[in-house]
Amino acid sequence: MGSRKKQMADAIKEERKHVAFAKLNNCPTSPRKMRLVADLVRGQKAETALNILKFSPKEASRRLEKLLLSAISNWQAKNEDASIEDAELVVKEIRVDGGAMLKRLRPAPQGRAHRIRKRSNHVTIVVGANNNTQA
Repeated sequence: MGSRKKQMADAIKEERKHVAFAKLNNCPTSPRKMRLVADLVRGQKAETALNILKFSPKEASRRLEKLLLSAISNWQAKNEDASIEDAELVVKEIRVDGGAMLKRLRPAPQGRAHRIRKRSNHVTIVVGANNNTQA
């Protein structure tokens, strides 16, 4: 029993070695605006995704560019012997989830008030080597 468990654990560990992720929590941008930029880079090669984010005029692209660079460096830390060019890193998964909302009040006519919801989001990027997905 113990040997099978160890073999399975080693297989899972080897599988996880080829992917790396980075998280950005409580980013003060609405999830809808962040998803617009995230959809541009989903499934792209890492170099292409960095170029798309670098030349995108949206404010959310600056944050995603920094996050993608962090995910790439996390992958590099896991795979010190491999080079990034040979691995052909791909943005395997990018997820934008809603975060905490700050609720503010804005004055409205006739003594009323409207609630303003200042939204935030959480972004998760998973980067992996392309050559392992085809094998």
